[in-house]
Amino acid sequence: MARLGDIVQKVRSKNAGPFWLTIDIFCGDSDVYDQVVNTLSTRQVAQVFDVATQEIKRFDIADLNVVKFSLPRPFIQGARMDRDIHGASWAALLAESELSP
Repeated sequence: MARLGDIVQKVRSKNAGPFWLTIDIFCGDSDVYDQVVNTLSTRQVAQVFDVATQEIKRFDIADLNVVKFSLPRPFIQGARMDRDIHGASWAALLAESELSP
């Protein structure tokens, strides 16, 4: 099995407002894009972030070779319990995920 971060160009996460995070997977080319689309399920992403599958929004953007996920932040941005105000550290968790062959 390959780690997601080892086969794609970049995995980036950032704020999508005070209540949401967005994670972008830049695949680089159509072969890698197809591999990611076919092996990375929304359910797997939900498990990584401990979020209900139905709360995740998925966007497969073939023209850009990008897969994007939006999910609710566990805490409102800037709240006392928010440990990542910019949302940048979430990408590392997904990049370490194993993809099935």
